[in-house]
Amino acid sequence: MWIHPNHLKPGPDNSPEAHGKWSVVSKPGELKVKPQLEEKENRKYPVFEAVSYKTQVVAGINYFIKVHIGDENFLHLRVFQGLAHENKAAVLVAYQTNKSRQDELEYF
Repeated sequence: MWIHPNHLKPGPDNSPEAHGKWSVVSKPGELKVKPQLEEKENRKYPVFEAVSYKTQVVAGINYFIKVHIGDENFLHLRVFQGLAHENKAAVLVAYQTNKSRQDELEYF
């Protein structure tokens, strides 16, 4: 099934699900994208807290995640999680820097 990028399913702002799934990266079953981002950016993020997300169903799920990284700074992440039977780790596909709390999560 193909879903147009404009048809993203929103997740609630400041939801416990968003916080539990992405803000702490040491629990089993979560999307462990913080280490991937830190490697790509060659820097550490002492603050890394998901505040909202949207999903897109493809052959798996694309997660579009707004992450607070301290002060008034935010990132947008696109993370792909394959189908459950594939048993593969989530992959950080793309990210956008220099975002604010007000910036809308959109397909990228």
